[in-house]
Amino acid sequence: LSILLSLLVPAHTTRSPDCGGILTPSGLRYLAEVSKPHAESVLRRDLMAPPAPDPSPTSPSSRNQIISVKVDKFSLTLIPDTGMRLSIEVDLGITSAPPATKEMRLSILADLHVDMNPEGNLELVTSDCKPTLEEVQSTEETDRSAPHKSSGSDVDKQINVEKICLEVSKLLLFPNERLMSLAAPFPITPSCQVQYLPLAAPMYSEQGIIISLQTTFQVSGTVIPLPVSPVPFSMPEQPASSSPSHLILAFSEHFYTSLFSALEESGALNVSLLSSLTTATLAERITQMGSLFQEDLPVVLQAVTRSSPHVVLEEDKAIVQLFLTAQIGAGSSLFQSFLSVNVDVTARLHLSVADTRMIISVAAVEDIELSLATSDVGPILAALLEELFLPTIREEVPAQINKVLRQGVFLPHIASFTYTDVNITIHKDYVLIPCNLQLEARTG
Repeated sequence: LSILLSLLVPAHTTRSPDCGGILTPSGLRYLAEVSKPHAESVLRRDLMAPPAPDPSPTSPSSRNQIISVKVDKFSLTLIPDTGMRLSIEVDLGITSAPPATKEMRLSILADLHVDMNPEGNLELVTSDCKPTLEEVQSTEETDRSAPHKSSGSDVDKQINVEKICLEVSKLLLFPNERLMSLAAPFPITPSCQVQYLPLAAPMYSEQGIIISLQTTFQVSGTVIPLPVSPVPFSMPEQPASSSPSHLILAFSEHFYTSLFSALEESGALNVSLLSSLTTATLAERITQMGSLFQEDLPVVLQAVTRSSPHVVLEEDKAIVQLFLTAQIGAGSSLFQSFLSVNVDVTARLHLSVADTRMIISVAAVEDIELSLATSDVGPILAALLEELFLPTIREEVPAQINKVLRQGVFLPHIASFTYTDVNITIHKDYVLIPCNLQLEARTG
């Protein structure tokens, strides 16, 4: 993963990565494996299509017909610093008149890489493609010659190898419409969206295909400015061992702080907390309450953020710091505030992955500090504030935030693939998510 050091250093101050991923050689092998049936069906459809009527009346029955197409080999390998090599071997059964069947082998070697187009989308590009078509000799012919490349035959005319080369990237399951889905906006809450924008064309190393991404958040359709990262996201050097995982995702501390800042901007972290207290029970401890409220009303805490949240990542530990102001008041239809309290919450975060979403939840509150901001009922000792309101805040703030986050945050992914065998490790300043790809079963 040391390659991420160079990858994740920003080229421009305005556009710097805050997350990224490595598609490993084993991930490429998996993509080849699931693409093989797809490639066979595409080739079968293209090669076994009924031939056009032969305009020559003299030889109407001499037309070759492909009767079987079987993909024998389909592999995708990494070429460091360059791209990928696609190798395909296809066995063709061909019948001709007079009735005879022969076998031919179509071999394709293609060099592919992913480019960034002017619109900022990633697209798969073929840089080189070499097709060969050979006749596979029957056993009685083997003494005469080895398999030979046919040239100029009717079969060559029928199998448009140039056309196959032009569209060779379509034999893979992740052509350009799927790559474009990587940069689609995904909902977090009804008014808040996340989008992962590729910063450049991927890099190719022995460890895999490396993509750097910059996250943007939209609130009600408008991209919001995010806190500036104090340092560029970079990964510490790690042993360059081949990973058994198909994909390794990496997220910076800045990513998580930006996420919570976007939620704060959208108002999702402003919560209303119903206390078990009433104005009558409060009046027993705060004498001036009695003159404010003649009837017994439920006490409500309306908490709003007073500054941006902050996420801190340490080894095996993720912490969120929330800075709230709670207006404490009474009445449901007509809210009347009588206290304002500053609430600073430090809570442990729990991270997990379901399908293609990161589930973030507030797992345990580690520290809460309350301080009186304003009071309409006279001075109140800090100890009394904590005794009265701390239990409600400790229980309800995490519960309300977890309601906001329960749908999860979509991870960068391409359509039709989900993540399995996920292992999340939290390090100082970043989170690593090694996982495997799984092609979703088609429905309908």
